[in-house]
Amino acid sequence: MRKKLQKQIDRLMVAGATSVDARWYPVEETSQLLMWNGNLKNASSSRESGIGVRVLYKGAWGFSASSDIGNLKALFDKALDNARVAAERVTFPVRLAGKVPIRASFISPNRIDPFTVPLAEKIAFMKELDVQLNQTGVTQRICELIFIRKQIVYLDSEESEIEKNIVEVFPTIQVMGVDAQGESHSRKFSPSLAGATRGWETLDPQLFSENGARIVREMNEVLVADVCPKDERSVILLPGIMYLQTHETIGHALELDRILGYELAYAGGSFVKLSDFGELRYGSSKLTARANATLPNSPGSFGYDDDGVPAQDNVLIDKGLLVGAITGRQMVEEANDRIGKTIFNGSSGANRATALYRVPIERMTNINIDPGSDGSLAEIVKNTEKGIILDGDKSWSIGSNREQFHFATDIGWLVKDGKVTGVVKNSTYKGETVKFYNSLSAVGDTSTWEVRSVDNCGKGQPNQIMQLGHGVPVCRFDNVTIGE
Repeated sequence: MRKKLQKQIDRLMVAGATSVDARWYPVEETSQLLMWNGNLKNASSSRESGIGVRVLYKGAWGFSASSDIGNLKALFDKALDNARVAAERVTFPVRLAGKVPIRASFISPNRIDPFTVPLAEKIAFMKELDVQLNQTGVTQRICELIFIRKQIVYLDSEESEIEKNIVEVFPTIQVMGVDAQGESHSRKFSPSLAGATRGWETLDPQLFSENGARIVREMNEVLVADVCPKDERSVILLPGIMYLQTHETIGHALELDRILGYELAYAGGSFVKLSDFGELRYGSSKLTARANATLPNSPGSFGYDDDGVPAQDNVLIDKGLLVGAITGRQMVEEANDRIGKTIFNGSSGANRATALYRVPIERMTNINIDPGSDGSLAEIVKNTEKGIILDGDKSWSIGSNREQFHFATDIGWLVKDGKVTGVVKNSTYKGETVKFYNSLSAVGDTSTWEVRSVDNCGKGQPNQIMQLGHGVPVCRFDNVTIGE
């Protein structure tokens, strides 16, 4: 098959194309199990295979994809025909940043492929968790397991040939209860991505048992807690909400195609301008953020992107200063041309497609916040006069250009004079993105840093759902409005 694909790539280059690539998916499969109150509500699986082809012709892309690989010539010709039609209407001719041809492979580290584990064993694991969650105060119990396995072979007209074999595991448990006012509350747990693998072995029964007991206890505390006060104080974000704060107001805001306006019709734009790079004080000097696709155990690590560019550890915000973006080969050339100078020296290796039948676009990798030097959670709390600790993503609302936000969390703990004084419910906070990050006054050390996974990041038209991760520490922000 690889020889056949290369033959078609070479044929289209002779026909006038300036770039051709093919992504062959011999197999991609997904399995989902959902148990609700001890009943298996969903046991579904899907499997697909096929080829996606991109052709660049006179500054315009053409794309074609099919699960029927019996007529490769027709598949490649369709992509070229689409590029020829698009070339008659293109307003900004596409150019691609240079790259080095690569012949390589990537295998996500895992010891036990979850697709080899018997269904009965998976259900028994979930059933045991459900029994442990079935405690006083819990009205609804949810256990969910999602598994993804895919093989991708990439070839292009620049002599690159890359094979990727990736396995992902996304487990979640959740409990819900109802307070005296009839309002529902919940707590959930998804494990941080510790260690160096991401297979079935990451589902540690003891870890889930311990955290299951914790979320049941915390949910019951929320049920009888006072309502979060309307106030202005320091907010201490634990990784269970700091990951989402990072995702929505750093990750999405720094996708270069969004900055250039290509997502305005669907997912929105960005407050960031091309002139801001090297100039904008995005946050305080305690903030260093990076797009690091080289972490071994995260769904945001994939070896090579769908332009055939190696995964990288790329700094986005350096001690508060905006210096980088999430980029692919096409958008960096357009951005440099628009502003009339070189901002970006090549792709950061972040162009990805969710499936064989979708075109690659700039997507987050692992958007991380570097750990700081302000100690453990206990030390940060000790040095907080008036604050609130927040955890759990309950709901979120973000400005269309990521310039502002409002988050509700599962639980809050009030802090006064360096001590935790009690739990509150319906805890919320809001802010303006740049002002908020410039109020960052404490960043936890490595003991507080966790990698949290995201299995449902949506972007693009048609929509593409992507998986990634966020490595984040405990962070404290001052003078933040809460409870509104």
